[in-house]
Amino acid sequence: MRRIAEERFGWTTLKPGQEEAIEELVGGRDVLVVMPTGYGKSAVYQVAAHLLDGPTVVISPLIALQADQVRHLDRAGGEGTAVAVNSAHSDGANARAWESVAAGDAEFVFLAPEQLARQEVVDELAALDVGLVVVDEAHCVSSWGHDFRPDYLRLGAAIDALGRPPVVALTATGSAPVRDEIVERLGLRAPRVLVGGFDRPNIHLSVVRHEDADAKRRAVVETTLDAAKPGLVYVATRADTERFAEELRQSGLRAAAYHGGLGARARRDVHEAFLAGELDVVVATSAFGMGVDKPDVRFVVHGDITESLDAYVQEVGRSGRDGRPASATLHYRAEDLGLRAFFASGRPKAERVRAVAAALAAADGRRTARTLADELDLPTRSVTMILNLLVEADAATSDDQGFTLRGPVDPGHAVDVVDEAVDRRRRVDESRRAMVRRYAETSRCRRAFVVEYFGAEVPEPCGNCDTCDRGSAFEEAEPEVAGEYRLDQSVRHREWGDGRVMSVESDRLTVFFEEEGYRVLSLEAVREGDLLTAS
Repeated sequence: MRRIAEERFGWTTLKPGQEEAIEELVGGRDVLVVMPTGYGKSAVYQVAAHLLDGPTVVISPLIALQADQVRHLDRAGGEGTAVAVNSAHSDGANARAWESVAAGDAEFVFLAPEQLARQEVVDELAALDVGLVVVDEAHCVSSWGHDFRPDYLRLGAAIDALGRPPVVALTATGSAPVRDEIVERLGLRAPRVLVGGFDRPNIHLSVVRHEDADAKRRAVVETTLDAAKPGLVYVATRADTERFAEELRQSGLRAAAYHGGLGARARRDVHEAFLAGELDVVVATSAFGMGVDKPDVRFVVHGDITESLDAYVQEVGRSGRDGRPASATLHYRAEDLGLRAFFASGRPKAERVRAVAAALAAADGRRTARTLADELDLPTRSVTMILNLLVEADAATSDDQGFTLRGPVDPGHAVDVVDEAVDRRRRVDESRRAMVRRYAETSRCRRAFVVEYFGAEVPEPCGNCDTCDRGSAFEEAEPEVAGEYRLDQSVRHREWGDGRVMSVESDRLTVFFEEEGYRVLSLEAVREGDLLTAS
């Protein structure tokens, strides 16, 4: 294992967790790896693949990310070590890729999750005696993750069809409820769960509170101008990326905006310029992130609060990967949470749900969102949302050919199941926003707050965040309630059912409940009402 790591990839040492994960996979055990962006999760499957017979299938959601990984593996193992099969390639190129894997020339084949919905792809893989399945960005399978994708729901059945080779699921945002859902939905068998690397002591964490929106905007610009370069500024809207980038350019910085509304060429140019050191700052929405492997990012500034603590930690983790000092500053205004709530809102109209369900029921075979939208004279985006909600509610299935109902579904019943899915999403969104707010408003050590959120304990304040600088973190660093409740403990609430303790403070608990999300409970009320029992 260590010889392969050094000879093929140039890694003289493996980080904590990497070696254990590789050993478990080679021994035939499933593994869930939860480690931050830039920690080296890919090293786990890249080394393990060379110790297992058969090709390695890597399920990765972004074509650009697949291309980066293929280039990296080709550099390490020689041209043709890795191939990708996706819609960006011609049919001929995809056919040659399959031939290379079948001949044993290619060790790795990268696929998008929707590819596994095609029976011919599953059949092709089943004939290859796959040695390892890798599910990258595994949080996408969890409705509690911040980037849920219905395509991921089919992966468990596809892996079964391959004969259940060892599976490694990789994510940088796996809080406890997300981890549980990944294990369940992928059907991982008694997996080894390895969580680590979230304590990044070289990154100074701070939050600046604001009451006035204009003052906050000025402060974001000032923080960016004063920070060591290069760095990233994250904002909530496309318009703000353009406004901030222009203002920073007028102040003398090499700045560019990045958002999902830009053309593919423009996004690629900004991405490559930043990696090449030709930009001081990229001002971006959350669209800028996956595949940004730049070790010398010195700061991350958030001009707006994120939709979840998972997303915030992932974006902050793009700084200081070289181990040198870096900073992460959140400019926070409580009213901004309303903007996130607005983005998360939206319930499809009942008549549209009924129309989509009726059209699917009458269809002969699968139908695409675009076909249904044209047929019903509805916006494609609205039809896509309804179809994804039907899939999430287990009332429909989808693959690259389109969508179909699982069985007879009355249009009125379709409205009910879609409403239930929307309500669940809202509870999820509200719960995640509540945890981000707690992070922004805590007087405890911010690093301890983050590390505990991911299921680990921090024995004392970190000394490298704003609450430690002010001293409040040391005042709040009280011991856990001994013998009563502890971090990661399973509990049961009289009304909300089973839960997991996410943090313990002197006067309150934060508990995650599957149907209700994160809830902060007064210890006094819990004791007086006998609300929680160990489960």
